[in-house]
Amino acid sequence: MNRLDRLRARMEATGTDLVALAPGAHMRWLLGFMPHPDERACLLLVGLDQAGFVMPALNAGDVRQHTELPFWEWHDADGPGKALGTGLEAVGSRPRRIALDEAMRADHALMVLDDLPNVAHAFANDTLGALRMVKDADELAALKENALIADLAQTALRGAIRDGTTEHALAEVAKDVFERHQARTAFSIVGAGVNSSYPHHHTGDTVVRPGQAIVVDIGGYKDGYYSDITRMACLDEPPEGYAEVHSIVDAAVIAALDAIRPGVECRAVDTAARDVIAAAGYGEYFTHRTGHGLGSEVHEPPYISASNPLMLEEGMVFTVEPGIYLPGRFGIRLEEVAVVTDKGCQILSELPRTLHVA
Repeated sequence: MNRLDRLRARMEATGTDLVALAPGAHMRWLLGFMPHPDERACLLLVGLDQAGFVMPALNAGDVRQHTELPFWEWHDADGPGKALGTGLEAVGSRPRRIALDEAMRADHALMVLDDLPNVAHAFANDTLGALRMVKDADELAALKENALIADLAQTALRGAIRDGTTEHALAEVAKDVFERHQARTAFSIVGAGVNSSYPHHHTGDTVVRPGQAIVVDIGGYKDGYYSDITRMACLDEPPEGYAEVHSIVDAAVIAALDAIRPGVECRAVDTAARDVIAAAGYGEYFTHRTGHGLGSEVHEPPYISASNPLMLEEGMVFTVEPGIYLPGRFGIRLEEVAVVTDKGCQILSELPRTLHVA
């Protein structure tokens, strides 16, 4: 069954008559491409029997190379209103319940809702999002390939650590590795010394010095899928107290991984990691959720947080990345990407979580 058919089956199961998508991750996953996103309304309307694009005429010729779906074109001089009305009529004039892309521009979403007054509406997380959360074999293979490339980028970056280099220079080393493997850098957090205590530090010109902890959180993008890995390094001896905190964070990773299996709630995985850190007396320094889904977006459902009761299913993929961040001293985060299997989980990286000492 292709992805469009799978979406329609999910729509029927959830009582959804229409799904409206904007150019973005949902559309790219569903069709294998997406038109250029800008301020012009470009919407994919999926009904139970018909689907097509409300398409700016400016982009129609280019997009036609990628799809045989019908277009309801509109010109700048006229605006999208008439084309939207025609498209909605074509895919189902009286929907009872519609699902909107969470990432759609607010003005485009309101335009759809204005044309369908008094219709029940929700976001697409229960239809398309639910399908995207469970990866198929091809998706898992792409994620594994990306994880191995990220391992190589981490290893190369570690080899470049020396007194006087900068966070930015180290990030460039990782970027070069991604590019050599036909991937692009999606993000890079390199934080040396006190910067490692900021979970989302902006990599900059801070100079690496002996005795500093260095957090390295990097990710790449290739063939529609992402990688995400965090490891720790230091130059010469680590700072005082580092070894104890590293062992606690690693134990939290292990506890979370051990908790993963089908039927377990996401929040139970978060609790497993958090309890280890709290029991060691560092609970107030673990300041974020334990993980996030990974796939055609670098952050996507399922979210491994204390507030998420969603039950895990085989094929779900997400990060496990507890951390302890000690203000003015250092921070430690260790991250694996886990795939839920029938009996537990499998991690995608093959790079050990031990501290690298340069």
